[in-house]
Amino acid sequence: MSTLPVIAAVDGSDDSLRALEWALTAARLREAPLRAVHVRQYAVGAQPDVLVAGPPDPADDPVLDEARAYLDGRPGKPVIEYLGLPDRPAVEYVAMVGAPAAVLPELGASAQLLVLGSRGRGGFAGLVLGSNGMAAARDADCPVVVVPRIGREVPDPPPVDPGPRVVVGLHVDGPDETALAFAFTEAARRGARVQVIAAYPWPVRTWTAAGDFVPGTFDQAAVEGETRTLAEGFVGPHQERHPDLRVDLYVPPGDAAGHLVAASKDAALVVVGRHRRRLLAPARLMGSVTQAVLLHAASPVAVVPPRQED
Repeated sequence: MSTLPVIAAVDGSDDSLRALEWALTAARLREAPLRAVHVRQYAVGAQPDVLVAGPPDPADDPVLDEARAYLDGRPGKPVIEYLGLPDRPAVEYVAMVGAPAAVLPELGASAQLLVLGSRGRGGFAGLVLGSNGMAAARDADCPVVVVPRIGREVPDPPPVDPGPRVVVGLHVDGPDETALAFAFTEAARRGARVQVIAAYPWPVRTWTAAGDFVPGTFDQAAVEGETRTLAEGFVGPHQERHPDLRVDLYVPPGDAAGHLVAASKDAALVVVGRHRRRLLAPARLMGSVTQAVLLHAASPVAVVPPRQED
């Protein structure tokens, strides 16, 4: 059985070339082929003849030509040599026509990983994550990695030990086992440690009979201790499967998104889960924490879909 490729979406922007470079490393680490895909946008209401005649020729696509040149000669040397990798995966170049926000998520059905830049060539200047990236992260069947622009700052990054880290968020009231498994496997591939962040809400607030929202009478040490105990229970099986990995568990109070964004400073990757479908909301959704991390993290972010969606 053939190995599913790592797919990088390219559109000629600097953001997409950085995503292509990240995808090259990911494909090499997975011993998988790399597929660079350019989805040519057509105007609203236009139905080009190529949709009937078949896909366009990738040899006649300037964006794919640029991607080839980038991989073959990143300033002064091939990118595979620049990155210090021992060999290069097989690379395929594919041109498609359609609306990228619709086409890109569909590529996830035939990929083990889909990689995009945070904003493509057609994005508005004020957006930090384009609509195509948001659609892919929300709808693709495979994990989606969004590579941010260089130099994105995060507020108050915590002190951490040097060395590569894969950061993963853990919500102890509804743990995402698929996201945890992805984070541990990715850390093992990269020779990195796993930084698990299991934030708990503080101060805890409760509703009164009059409908007011007031601080509850909770012992913070007890809440933190219970959160840590639950988190250790969820992390334990993954740690047993990867006994050589160092695991750092942090149980901070407050907003989970804020802690994950802060931890993204100099991280190799931040891993977050995607919401499961709900009974009254059958469409695929992304939670507020996932969206906030996508918008503000300084490192690449992997959005991992649940193994099975109801």
